[in-house]
Amino acid sequence: MKRYATMSRLYAPTLKENPVDADIASHRLLCRAGMIRKAASGLYTYLPLAWRSILKIEGIIRDEMEAIDCQEMLTPILTSAELWHQSGRWDVYGPELMRLTDRHDHEYALGPTHEETYVDLVRSELRSYKQLPVTLYHIQDKFRDERRPRFGLMRSREFIMKDAYSFCATQESLQQCYDDQKQAYANVARRCGIRALPVVADSGQIGGDTSVEFMALADAGEAELVYCDSCGYAADAEAATTRIAIENTTQTTLKKVHTPQCSTIDDLAAQLGVDALQTRKALALVAEDGRACVVFVPGMRTLNDVKASHVFGEYHMMDDEELTQFGLVKGFIGPINLPQDVHVYQDISLQDATTWICGANEVDYHLVGAVPGRDFELGEYVDVVSAQAGDGCPRCAASLKSARGIEISQVFQLGTKYSSAMGATFMDEDGTEKPFIMGCYGIGVSRTLAAVVEQHYDDHGIIWPISVAPYEVEVIALDTNDDVIWPQATAIAEKLTARGIEVIVDDRELRPGVKFNDADLMGFPYQVVCGKKALERGCVELKCRADGSRVEVALDAIVSELEQRIAHDKELLK
Repeated sequence: MKRYATMSRLYAPTLKENPVDADIASHRLLCRAGMIRKAASGLYTYLPLAWRSILKIEGIIRDEMEAIDCQEMLTPILTSAELWHQSGRWDVYGPELMRLTDRHDHEYALGPTHEETYVDLVRSELRSYKQLPVTLYHIQDKFRDERRPRFGLMRSREFIMKDAYSFCATQESLQQCYDDQKQAYANVARRCGIRALPVVADSGQIGGDTSVEFMALADAGEAELVYCDSCGYAADAEAATTRIAIENTTQTTLKKVHTPQCSTIDDLAAQLGVDALQTRKALALVAEDGRACVVFVPGMRTLNDVKASHVFGEYHMMDDEELTQFGLVKGFIGPINLPQDVHVYQDISLQDATTWICGANEVDYHLVGAVPGRDFELGEYVDVVSAQAGDGCPRCAASLKSARGIEISQVFQLGTKYSSAMGATFMDEDGTEKPFIMGCYGIGVSRTLAAVVEQHYDDHGIIWPISVAPYEVEVIALDTNDDVIWPQATAIAEKLTARGIEVIVDDRELRPGVKFNDADLMGFPYQVVCGKKALERGCVELKCRADGSRVEVALDAIVSELEQRIAHDKELLK
């Protein structure tokens, strides 16, 4: 018969103090509860309790993948540099790619993601449209040489990820795979007890045209996102479109105003006695191709670096020397009489701006009442401004809210980005060779563990959801030498174990206070406290870690009570 675990045999060295480098709750608590240990910068060892939770998260992922006909496999962690050269990513991925050379001077990368490996695998094996679609996945360690590893498991150099790759013959087939994965990822988050929003995302170094990431809402999240309670829209601030409130002046006659020492929007609005919403800011930059560009945005906004890079490539903001070189007046740039070799853009939020307060291209002067089309010609509209709380939702115009989020998973439609580059083709129904239409889908398994803790803790420790808890019940024997307490504690543990409930018994010869503190720190969902006084009344105390409630339950009813509670908790997470 399966035995229950005991605290005296458990390798879970707890800490009284927080690690000095632990800045967020999950890092502090997982270390203090004896679940992870730092091995080196950005590298962590998963101790037995954390590993039990990791395996449960992986089990949930496997359930969801099997439900949509994904096939699990495993590829090498090392990937040949030759494949990365074929895809074009060897030179562009950046210093986060961990590179090494073997004794034969062959170059390799420790995989941060495995598009190249999977494309290489199938390009000589999948030959016909009749074999498609196929989705393959593995759960594996990944490596990224983070410049500054931080926040424990949130941004580490080695981490556990599930990544899947779909190969399709048509865009419609890809869309179905993408939609299936997106729903499966929503299911994984829910079953792990995580409140996550699917948000429109930037595809970053993976590439592709369509991407959604699942963000676990948490104050410790590195990503800023906006969302709408009215229609459900949500997006990463780096990718979100928005409706920005723009005000127009009542003055429509062009007037040049003396604005000495007034080079900021706040100074300008104060001097003119207007709202900053009526002003337009000019941002001068040099695009990747060397073009001098001026981008006009609402006065209280600035460029979103990710959005701007999609328009201008690896751009940089002009310094004073470059401003002079291109004939631009720092702090007073406007759309009228700009040098001819300067390319003009404006953010899409200015489409409703009928009048502008803007620079006059003259030191210490601004223009009021400038009218597009009459006084100057508009440039190209681009989406380069970050969304923020209070902006209008792009779908329904309700007010957006903002939050911070932890990215736990992301889905991408890659199209033919990798298959075309690497010559991965199949014979289509019409007899022509075509590149696979691909999708890729990743879940940060170790990051999901941290995200669970970030959403489920209090001042005393972790509060595990039942689905990913290392153990479901802890039986606490207050005196292991007592000839009543100890037999009753072990009898309860044996009965629960026989019913398929995961149990750990605190059999240590320690003060009750120490046992209670450790139980709350480790966060097992239920605690059964076996003490002399309650047992004399034929009862034990049952504590629910989630809400802190305590009730006395008769000895002959404790097993059924826990069975019902655990079944109910699991049902809520289905």
